[in-house]
Amino acid sequence: MSTEPTRAAKKYSTSLLALVVVCLTVALVLYPEEGYRAGLSGMKLFWDSVFPSLLPFLILVELLLGTGVMQGIGVLLEPLMRLLFGVPGAGAFSLSLGVAAGYPMNAVVTGKFRKNKLLSRIEGERLLALSSAADPLFLVGTIAVGLLHSPQLGLLLALAHYGAALLVGFLFKFHGRAEEAMRSEKTQRPPQVNIFRRAYREMVRVRHEDGRTLGKLLGDAVNESIKISLMILGFIMFFAVLYKLLLNTGVLTLLAVPLQGLFQLLGLDVSLLQPLLAGLFEVDLGASAVAAAHAPLAAKAVVVMFITGWAGISVHAQVASLIVGTDLRMGPYLISRLLHALFASVLAVVLWNMGWGQQAAPVMANVQAAVSAAGSSGQHWDLAYLLVKNWFLLFGGVVVLSLVVHFLRSARVVAWSTKKKPWFR
Repeated sequence: MSTEPTRAAKKYSTSLLALVVVCLTVALVLYPEEGYRAGLSGMKLFWDSVFPSLLPFLILVELLLGTGVMQGIGVLLEPLMRLLFGVPGAGAFSLSLGVAAGYPMNAVVTGKFRKNKLLSRIEGERLLALSSAADPLFLVGTIAVGLLHSPQLGLLLALAHYGAALLVGFLFKFHGRAEEAMRSEKTQRPPQVNIFRRAYREMVRVRHEDGRTLGKLLGDAVNESIKISLMILGFIMFFAVLYKLLLNTGVLTLLAVPLQGLFQLLGLDVSLLQPLLAGLFEVDLGASAVAAAHAPLAAKAVVVMFITGWAGISVHAQVASLIVGTDLRMGPYLISRLLHALFASVLAVVLWNMGWGQQAAPVMANVQAAVSAAGSSGQHWDLAYLLVKNWFLLFGGVVVLSLVVHFLRSARVVAWSTKKKPWFR
């Protein structure tokens, strides 16, 4: 009896999907020039910014996994990441690369971690929720300076966006707790060994099991990275064309009608409604449309934070394709994107009222100078060097902090619960 509703639902979903595809095909036939130009703009966006910044990180991840370095570093970072977010230590690398290269780099790393059994399904879903973020070059350089022409807004955008990401990651620490408790009761904890020795042994073990020569490892890394990059190119072009077709056919105008009342209730400029809908599909298109709208800067900052937190359906489709072959679910990921968008918007309002976006902060002076120099000269080397240097300093600080947590725990300084277990486990 239960199979009948399932079959009926599948029939309706298949019919609806077929209808949508036919309508899109007809729209593309009716507007061929607009579709062509939209696809061309998506390809230009990919080759100018996405591909150069993404490909080196993709190759790097493959090499780090194949040589065992990632697994060794994960052992060192395990205490801190378990304490804060309930994920393995390797998750810190996914988080840092996700921030450095932007989405969907986090999905690439998390999917590979799950396939290599470096984390469980619950831990993988937590890591996807935590590490989905825009890169600082996009937030500060592209949006704050390039689009909104407000360098002093860079710190506000960065604090709101990454603060919301950490808050979502902490909340998702409680995701799947019951299932994880049942699994942990059936597994035995490994014997306690010196953490540096364990890290080295893990790296050697992984490298021995992999067994590929350096030439083979590098060739596989380049081939896999190129394949992932071309897939991302296809998604960017498709959703750029999709947005243009929905705009020309008036579908977005119809979708904007029920949201006008919500915008008026929140006190947001109605002119930002269309850019918000664009950002729901593709984050770059949405940010550009927000910058072009005639609205107060504070309202633009709030809407941009919602768009970058949500990340766009284009990124969601990329994430879904990148985790194919794993048991990671999209439901928790989409919930985390909505929470990130809401938290980032609220933080933007709070920080703006505190005056963060209305005057330049000293901590952002060097970043703003590098961004301005890059914009005037057309070279981004100074800014890239600055961001990479700060990333290494931050990652090194996280490793040191994790080791401090480990040694405090080993010395039994950390508080213990009534069940004789560490309070952060």
